[in-house]
Amino acid sequence: MASSAPIRVGVFGATGRMGTTACGAIAADPELELVAGVANSRAGATVAGIEVADDPAAMLDAGVQVAVDLTVIDAARANVAWCAEQGVHAVVGTTGFTDDDIAALRRAFTRSSCLIAPNFAIGAVLMMRFAELAAPFFETAEVIELHHDAKADAPSGTALMTARRMAAASPEWAADPTRHEVIEGARGGAGPAGIHVHSVRLRGLVAHQEVLLGTTGQTLTIRHDSYDRASFMPGILLGIKRVADRPGVTVGLDGLLGV
Repeated sequence: MASSAPIRVGVFGATGRMGTTACGAIAADPELELVAGVANSRAGATVAGIEVADDPAAMLDAGVQVAVDLTVIDAARANVAWCAEQGVHAVVGTTGFTDDDIAALRRAFTRSSCLIAPNFAIGAVLMMRFAELAAPFFETAEVIELHHDAKADAPSGTALMTARRMAAASPEWAADPTRHEVIEGARGGAGPAGIHVHSVRLRGLVAHQEVLLGTTGQTLTIRHDSYDRASFMPGILLGIKRVADRPGVTVGLDGLLGV
């Protein structure tokens, strides 16, 4: 977004854990100006120096140029559609969008741009890329994602994207040898190309993922850990600054990082 003035930013989900962290990071960046926050709960609260509203109209009143969505999927669908209607750029960290959702957003974003990233941690983006590069050299692979106990969806968007990219890089994987599950679901869920994905929800975690790849006589483990929500902030700030440069809808942070 070519301008010497700070980019005016609003945050959907401003009172959630990720939202309050993002508000603080945006307010601290000299190239950005936090001007609005919207949330369904705690309207009227002050976050990073702004009063949180319960109506997206507050975004328009504040002259928001880029809106960040850090909510849940049902709210995000409405928020992102609103951004398209209003010509506001959107940076979305909410997971759970379907292929049909993405197709609808591609049709809707004609006056502004949208970036949807299942993970804004730069290390996680690199993890996905490394797994994609390794996939053709192994016959078996599994993805294990581990998150905090307040995460509502499973598996995570990062795990699904990882499996999709590995499947695209190498569509043929060895068949699962399991013939009997003593406990139903013990083998996780079969994702793209039959790559199994396992979800852990545990108090004390933030966001973690392991990709396990195996071939004769060797294994490769690729792991990324986010111990603090601050790990997502550099990616979110980059997305805010670059979203206007990529017309339409972009999925993933990869293109902005050049990987």
